[in-house]
Amino acid sequence: MALESPSLRAVVLLCALLGGSCSDKQEPSEPPPPVEPWDGTYTPLVDPTDWVDRGEFAPCSFTPPRGTVIDCDNPALFDLSKCDTASLSTLEPHGIYQLDMRHNGGISDFVGIRVPQDGSTGTLDHQPLTRQQLTGGFLFSTKYTQGAFVRQVVVAGCGVPGPGLVTGCFARCTNGKVSSSGTFEAARMTWGRGESESSGGIRLLSETAISTGLPMDVYVYRQHAYVVSVDHEGSPGGLTVLDVSDPGHPILKKQIVLPGDGYWNAAWTKGDALYIASNRSGVIVFDISNPADPAFVRSVPGGPALNVHTLFVDGNRLYAVSPGPAPHGETLIFDISTPLAPALLNRFVVADTTSLVPSAHDSFAYQDRLYVNHFSSGYVVFDVKDAMNPRELGHYVFETTDSSFATSHAGAVGTFAGKTIAFEGGEYQGAHLRVLDVTDPTNIPLIGSYKLRPQTSIHNMILKDKRLYIAYYHEGLRVLDVSIPPQPREIAYFNTFRESDPGRTDDLLGGAIGVRVPGDGNVYVVDTSRGLLIFNEP
Repeated sequence: MALESPSLRAVVLLCALLGGSCSDKQEPSEPPPPVEPWDGTYTPLVDPTDWVDRGEFAPCSFTPPRGTVIDCDNPALFDLSKCDTASLSTLEPHGIYQLDMRHNGGISDFVGIRVPQDGSTGTLDHQPLTRQQLTGGFLFSTKYTQGAFVRQVVVAGCGVPGPGLVTGCFARCTNGKVSSSGTFEAARMTWGRGESESSGGIRLLSETAISTGLPMDVYVYRQHAYVVSVDHEGSPGGLTVLDVSDPGHPILKKQIVLPGDGYWNAAWTKGDALYIASNRSGVIVFDISNPADPAFVRSVPGGPALNVHTLFVDGNRLYAVSPGPAPHGETLIFDISTPLAPALLNRFVVADTTSLVPSAHDSFAYQDRLYVNHFSSGYVVFDVKDAMNPRELGHYVFETTDSSFATSHAGAVGTFAGKTIAFEGGEYQGAHLRVLDVTDPTNIPLIGSYKLRPQTSIHNMILKDKRLYIAYYHEGLRVLDVSIPPQPREIAYFNTFRESDPGRTDDLLGGAIGVRVPGDGNVYVVDTSRGLLIFNEP
């Protein structure tokens, strides 16, 4: 006879002591069946690109045809006769909306609208609103000068098809003429899909505001968090150093701002060196032998101003990706065997020079290969075993049309079932996660994907073991189980975006923007308004 568990024996004893029967005792619950490991098989998928034409969003129109000379800011110019405008009365009188705009003919566009809770003047695409109605309707307009052009954007709601959604029509006008019009679907940037603040056991341990510029990225090293930021609304960007030895109570140790050089977008460390990506000075090197007190050492490679946007350290190599001023961006390779004295080994560019925006943006080094996100040129794989002779091995490109587009912005790479798998994502409207088999760079199939609202965008990601941590802008922090790469499975999240947070704007690229998982049991997230958020690692 099998022995009962200690807990079951305790139940039996309790029943006996109480003089009751144990005939209805609870059997121990069965553990969930184990998840079968991935065997490496998959079915290649067709890539729908980031923005997909879903057809007209609403049965309305802006009546003046293109080229008409007219003041566009007139609600009577919209035909809303087939709309359920009564449903618009259910909208709250404030909020932040992202609009997926479909021009007549299928070309895409997007704008954001913000109506403050205090009733003050809001914004549309960062410009002050000249018409603002979110009570009993959805009517907005803005008018501004851009160089030699006077531009107008006007928006009229048609109905509320579901929670958090508004559909309607819009028009764009230039110098007093109708230049374009179409329909839109707007999503309010409250938490999507009826979600709560968090799931999966994620807890917020601390929140620290960043007072220098707009925070963009964080790197955690030797119990210190190095948060970099960019110039924003008169506040210079720079570096904020926090002691995070107690993650529940970070301590500000130092702030560094360099006049005239305040666009610092990324950070990384090696040994006693802290590397900062600057859009003017290339890579700035600090000595962090005292982690709380970085000391400026030098900028590399020196010479003319150089815009470095992202960094990646792999062994004794530092890869610095620059979107310019080279015509199509470039990647620089440094030898950092002496961490405080990086030596430039080489700089190289992607072969594609025909895409709309073939701009180098980010990279990931793995097993002598460098995976470079080249925006509209796609995801490009280089052999970098010989730093003096990088070879382009292959690329994943997007089959875009006038009514679809996609970009490659960030990624992470690992080995699963003997295959080399890349997790890659774009930025801007509809951007989402792609899972690619990059084992053979000459033939890269799409094998999986993960996407939330089409009005939102992802930003950075970190692969740790079989979990992928994504900074998903308005969608906050997302944690995916990717042990079966063709089927990424969300296991936890934390919604960092709140409309009421100070500094929130109508920007599509707002919210959770940077993420690090350094292995100390915590997850570090940078939010553009809230600053540095520290969570337990679920």
